[in-house]
Amino acid sequence: MLTEKALPARMRTARKAARLALLGAALAAVSGCTSTMYLLQAADGEWHVIHARKPIVQVIDDPQTPERLIRELADVREARDFASRELKLPDNDSYRTYVKVDRPYVVWNVVATPALSVTPKQWCFPIAGCVAYRGYFSQKGAQAFAARLRQRGYDVVIEGVPAYSTLGKLPDPVMSTMMPYGSDELAAMIFHELAHQLLYIPSDSRFDEAFAVTVEDEGLKRWLEYRGQAGRIEALQKQRADDRQFIALLRHTRDRLAQLYASKAPRRTKLRRKRRIFGDLALDIRALERRLAVHSPLYDKWIAEGLNNADLASVGTYYDCVPGFERLLRQEHGDLPRFYGAARNLAREPRSRRDARLCSAAAPQTGSSASVTSGSLHRAPGAVHLTANAADPAARSLAGRRRAPSSAPSP
Repeated sequence: MLTEKALPARMRTARKAARLALLGAALAAVSGCTSTMYLLQAADGEWHVIHARKPIVQVIDDPQTPERLIRELADVREARDFASRELKLPDNDSYRTYVKVDRPYVVWNVVATPALSVTPKQWCFPIAGCVAYRGYFSQKGAQAFAARLRQRGYDVVIEGVPAYSTLGKLPDPVMSTMMPYGSDELAAMIFHELAHQLLYIPSDSRFDEAFAVTVEDEGLKRWLEYRGQAGRIEALQKQRADDRQFIALLRHTRDRLAQLYASKAPRRTKLRRKRRIFGDLALDIRALERRLAVHSPLYDKWIAEGLNNADLASVGTYYDCVPGFERLLRQEHGDLPRFYGAARNLAREPRSRRDARLCSAAAPQTGSSASVTSGSLHRAPGAVHLTANAADPAARSLAGRRRAPSSAPSP
């Protein structure tokens, strides 16, 4: 356990203030969208994470630290410096400390949709605004909440999350739950979460996630070039193209379902056709896997558990607006500070204008891309994270980016 003496003064101050600030926010900000007990578990979970941090340099210098972890944390330090120096992401105390978390994920997200809707249910929190998931530091807590939603007729999915951001409100640490994803994914997760600190619009998860995914992709490409691993970029671009075909398939299915749900067919008929459409999707996923000669344990899990609206809604949150942000990056000729400025300008526009600019042609396109994905079917978690951070570490899939993008109640 990190002692007061081992921490720099500003970290000691943050540690002392964190619990009071989090608990105070939890109690003061309770509204119809939240509950006292829920916010308290979030505040308590974040407190334990912050309390257990150790400076990365201290962990590296500890003779009890395994050699593999030393190498991984050395890469993390280099990636963290690269993020601020080359990607112009925030230069602060985030991701300069390490915490061991004694569970496979730091948070479990619950995503839910009505039985006849592809629009995710929203929950509202202090700082983060309204988001399309609800996060629990306890898997049992997430499962209990998901069970209550299912009893009310919702389609529900629970996603394990290896990393999240408090949007710069607290010095987020690197967590042991991030380490199984490999060097590339560790860097990608740091770029993604720091992007949330740079720009975040409360209550617009599609904008926030697509922006962070675009920064993550471009950052990973530049990181590999910096490390002299340009040969990896071509392979990752191929994976990106494969991912986009799966995303397009999921988007097509979501459009079919939205059309069905908006129809005047009787509810029983809609439910019957819904089952048929998801059956078609399972067959299409298998066919695409065979055609691309890839396989993802994540889709095994999805299909075994029964595909539902929540699966599609969550993917949409992360990917619907990515092509629009990629276009914006190209328009700024790859200049990241100018891209950030253009994104900030869009953030000031009404949501309808942002969506028209970024998300109107949201269906992902196949083919090559100027950017590199960190979430791919091949990556064997980075999903949160998500990076199959949302699933088994061997899955490394496009759904892997399902990390908590906001403050403790909702990463």
